[in-house]
Amino acid sequence: MSPDLVFRDPYFLSFLGLSDTYSEKDLENAILAELQKFIIELGSDFAFLGRQKRITIDKTDYFIDLLFFHRRLRCLVAVDLKLGDFEASYKGQMELYLRYLEKYEQVEGENAPIGLILCTGKSEEHIELLQLNKSNIRVADYLTALPSKEILQRKLHKAIEIASAKLISPLPPSSAASSLHTG
Repeated sequence: MSPDLVFRDPYFLSFLGLSDTYSEKDLENAILAELQKFIIELGSDFAFLGRQKRITIDKTDYFIDLLFFHRRLRCLVAVDLKLGDFEASYKGQMELYLRYLEKYEQVEGENAPIGLILCTGKSEEHIELLQLNKSNIRVADYLTALPSKEILQRKLHKAIEIASAKLISPLPPSSAASSLHTG
């Protein structure tokens, strides 16, 4: 089981019933009110551990929005809820959370914690340049209302293009060509 198979993008949170304008606290409250549906949307094997998990570093309090444990990955999963598009500064905040969890909360036999930043938009170039995959951080969009059929079709075509580009790579030298020798 790998994190790439566990985490999705985007997450559809239309069941939360949020209006056009809401705050991060409204989003969090709606998720907790519909926790079972939220966990189903996240995927199987997630166990809810808490909300607004307080961590104190150098006498400063920070709060992890939602904390889960994933049974098959055997790791803590910190979820940070954001309004609007992903910003580079979110990486530093999540790295702080993950290093704290690793140092003070992770128990023997568990894997390193994973961070999931849920936001309403992101730039693939930001994700690539910040090397979030090396930091054990995932970023995913969330939608509080189902998009139109046209938007879904565009997103599907874009996802297919991205997947195709990742599959196309230069072929390694053939073993037959490398085994030729001159006599």
